[in-house]
Amino acid sequence: MNPRKMQQMMEQMGIDMSDIDAEEVIIRTPDEELVFTDAEVQLMEAQGQKTYQVVGDPESRERGEGGAADESDASGDDTGVDADDVEIVAMRTGVDEDTARDALEANDGDLADAVDELE
Repeated sequence: MNPRKMQQMMEQMGIDMSDIDAEEVIIRTPDEELVFTDAEVQLMEAQGQKTYQVVGDPESRERGEGGAADESDASGDDTGVDADDVEIVAMRTGVDEDTARDALEANDGDLADAVDELE
């Protein structure tokens, strides 16, 4: 199907897709972390629901291995908001980390709601 026609159909159905310029995506499971560097990330919004699609080749590493994410988690943030989430919200909205942390706290750690509030 023609991509332009597909875009028109999605707009008619109220579906909005946009690319996110992500530098890194980390998916944490109880046993491992899947780290996508230079991943293609798309956000699809439909009927108030947001869906993120990540395309790339992840590096798998065990939880607790070294890396920037582990160092930021150990930073002693006593607000209960994950440092990675703060960084994501700040990067997505262009605000400083303190403002992003405040938005996350106000939205009980919900990334999408914090981004919506700041945009």
